[in-house]
Amino acid sequence: MSTPHPPAPHTRLASGPEGAAALRPLLDTVLAALDSGRRARGGPLPAGGPEAVTARLRAAAGDILPEHGDPQALRVLVHALAEGAADPADPLCAAHLHCPPLALAAAADLAVSTLNPSLDSWDQAPAASALETLVTRALAHRAGLADAVVTTGGTESNQLALLLAREKHGGGVRLVHGANAHHSLPRAAWLLGLPDPVTVPAPAGTLDPAALDTALTDLAGPRGQLLVAATAGTTDAGLIDPLTEIARLCAAHGARLHIDAAHGCGLLFSDRHRARLTGLDAAHTVTLDLHKLGWQPVAAGLLAVRDPADLTVLHQHADYLNADDDTDAGLPDLLGRSLRTTRRPDILKIAVTLKTLGRTGLGALVDQVCAHARAFADLVDAHPGFDLYDRPTISTVLFRPTGAADDTVAAVRRTLLTDGRAVLGRARPDGRLWLKTTLLNPHTRPDDLAALLALVEGTTPR
Repeated sequence: MSTPHPPAPHTRLASGPEGAAALRPLLDTVLAALDSGRRARGGPLPAGGPEAVTARLRAAAGDILPEHGDPQALRVLVHALAEGAADPADPLCAAHLHCPPLALAAAADLAVSTLNPSLDSWDQAPAASALETLVTRALAHRAGLADAVVTTGGTESNQLALLLAREKHGGGVRLVHGANAHHSLPRAAWLLGLPDPVTVPAPAGTLDPAALDTALTDLAGPRGQLLVAATAGTTDAGLIDPLTEIARLCAAHGARLHIDAAHGCGLLFSDRHRARLTGLDAAHTVTLDLHKLGWQPVAAGLLAVRDPADLTVLHQHADYLNADDDTDAGLPDLLGRSLRTTRRPDILKIAVTLKTLGRTGLGALVDQVCAHARAFADLVDAHPGFDLYDRPTISTVLFRPTGAADDTVAAVRRTLLTDGRAVLGRARPDGRLWLKTTLLNPHTRPDDLAALLALVEGTTPR
């Protein structure tokens, strides 16, 4: 009987008896390549713009499917990715709701990739399915609701909220949302074949209750046929709709209420800022997203529900995954917990973060980024060369060079991007173009904020 040959080094498996030994040297390679790529980049994002970045990546990748493999591919491609990345941990990378993930959350994500559970049946993810139940309910209770399911982020959560409303109240459900709402809400209405949404004015960046009252009166119909979507943390400015007043109007008009708190849900952990979400618990469904103000690697979304019975419409039967006799024998049925079938347990990194930091630890991070935003707004407001749009509600600050034309503002942003010196967003809250900073790095220092403003000042033509 011949002795089996050991597997080639690059075909060893990540789990099993040899998993740790196989991973350890590869992790060293990845960490070294991440560091060398960061140093080669030298700033918050790569210089040169799309053509230069693409050219460097193609040169590094070469033939991506060669006849014979390249044992250096891991090092080369991780280096290339890091060199060409926008690093959300860099204080000058402050454009989007794109957070720098906590190291402990990223480490937990490695365990998920190694074990590779799939949450479409209990026998593929026994412990992960139990952990998901614990964590989703704890987070739902924190928001004042009963249960939650895991999603890929705010967009999927918003789509799922509209689906649950449609299945409960019929295909005539009509979405009513503010002009400040996330684009995924009207898009979800289109995807689900619902009537054209009604857009309510948001003259100060938040949904106008008086205009909502008028719209609901004009659209009066059977109870539940109107679905109002409010926002707790707008994408452009981080503003929060008047949730309590909106909830009162929904109750008076018999409308269903969904709150998109993808941005603002992190305030739930903060004693200082949680009151800004008063009224959240009046919603039928709430979008939560911890890869924003939760410092999680993508993806880490949830949809919380007031009535767990709403989720029963998600149930599907596939004999190979949830046979009736298996379910009757006590094996949990997971197909009613998502629109997806194969699904990685993104809940582990969230659970590790919650357990390690606790509510007060996460709340402290939220308080820090909110304080950074206030400090940056103070710098802008005190500078004669800049206009401040408004005081920040969460951690987003809008500003622009005084007297600059919109074309100049846009050119300043693109110049900083192309040079690889800073990543700023853009918004048009009042018809004019503003530069947007979304401060999500809790370890940002006052000098970093001053440097960011100085970069914009030095790039603005006079």
